[in-house]
Amino acid sequence: MSLKDQITEDMKSAMRAKDSERLGTIRLLLAAMKQKEVDERVTLDDAAVIAIVDKLIKQRKDSITAFEGAGRQDLADKEKAELAVLQAYLPTRMSEAEILQAVQAIVAELGAKGPGDMGKVMGAVKARLAGKADMGQVSAAVKAALAG
Repeated sequence: MSLKDQITEDMKSAMRAKDSERLGTIRLLLAAMKQKEVDERVTLDDAAVIAIVDKLIKQRKDSITAFEGAGRQDLADKEKAELAVLQAYLPTRMSEAEILQAVQAIVAELGAKGPGDMGKVMGAVKARLAGKADMGQVSAAVKAALAG
C-alpha cells in the first residue's frame, strides 16, 4: 500500500473514531497533496508525499516557536498535536552520527573545500538524503564538514 493510500485509510478511520483533531490534520495533508497534484499535473509517489509531510512539519515547528514566543501556549499545543500526527507518516530518520558520516563521504567524494562549496555539497546531499534525514541537521553537518 502506498503512503498516499495509507493516509486516505487513516482519514477514514479517524472519521469513524470521531477523532476531529487527527482528522483535521490528515485532511490538511491530503489537501496539500491534492494541490501539488493539480498544480503540477502529476501523480505523487511516496518520495513526493514525504517531501510534502516534511514541509508541513517544518511549518508546524516554525509556528510552535512563534506561538511560544508570543505566549500563546494554547495555539502551540494545537500545532504540537498536528506535528505528532504528521511525524507518523515519515520513515525512520537517520541518526546524527549517520548524517555526519554520509555528509563527510559526499564532501570527500566531491572534493569540496571551504564554505564556498556549500551549494554544490547541499545539492548532492539533498538528492541522497531527502526524506531520510532532517534537512536542518544535514545543513548543520555540511557547514561543520566544510569549516573543519
